[in-house]
Amino acid sequence: MSVLKITKDNFNQEVVESDKPVLLDFWASWCGPCKMVGPIVEQVAEETIDTVKVGKVNVDEEPELAQQFRVMSIPTLVVMKDGKVVETSVGVKPKQAILSMLP
Repeated sequence: MSVLKITKDNFNQEVVESDKPVLLDFWASWCGPCKMVGPIVEQVAEETIDTVKVGKVNVDEEPELAQQFRVMSIPTLVVMKDGKVVETSVGVKPKQAILSMLP
């Protein structure tokens, strides 16, 4: 699978030190809208496998990361490049809108 599970333990290696832009999907298993975005994020991961890294952050399992990114509502999508946040989006978005967030 091309979507990585991001945790506080692999965050620096997979996200901050990534040589590619990273799309992070902050989600939870009980979140209805997250279930709608999940398959779209997986499609984006498949289509951008050579240019973008895609990771999912479960806010229930990784509250420190959710707090670090000030995630108040989910799903929240965050695009990072060179260890910095370049784009943030809250709520369900169509695939084209997610693709347009990517550098």
